[in-house]
Amino acid sequence: MRCRRACRPPSFDELLDSAQLQALHLELRDAYAVGDERGVYDAFLADGAVPAYDSAFWRPWVLLVERIVARGVAVRRARIVSEPVTDYVRFEHAITASNLRAGEDVRWLGRRCASDLSLPGNDFWLIDDRLVRFNIFSGDGEAQDLEHSDDPQVIKLCTDAFQTVWERAVPHDQYKI
Repeated sequence: MRCRRACRPPSFDELLDSAQLQALHLELRDAYAVGDERGVYDAFLADGAVPAYDSAFWRPWVLLVERIVARGVAVRRARIVSEPVTDYVRFEHAITASNLRAGEDVRWLGRRCASDLSLPGNDFWLIDDRLVRFNIFSGDGEAQDLEHSDDPQVIKLCTDAFQTVWERAVPHDQYKI
């Protein structure tokens, strides 16, 4: 795998802005260390509250997704989750309406339905079948390093994995937790 770390990797906005056709995101974890989500996550745990679509919490993401979707780029996210789901996955499910409203398409796949799939070891973003950004997390869900690859074999693994998950997964509005 050719990982590019020596040169400055693109920022996340630059990465998504570079997409011409599609930006695909596969999430594999049942919980993430919430960092800047802590306040809204705690509110959700306390009373089920979710941040409004036009809130400061969502604004950066919404503007980015709306901008790239307006150019005709498809933004798709697939989540593989253990069932019954964790509190964090319940939180993700509850806030996904804003992802959809911004222009993302989101699907869910129970981990049991992914047992026979070849999957990369980390969450990733795949941009136009030309560049993969792996999001590396610690065991407790803290964001660690980012790795980028343009290796054709790595891209094929991620493309095939995403496509298979997408075909099996349930659209957000049909996935019940």
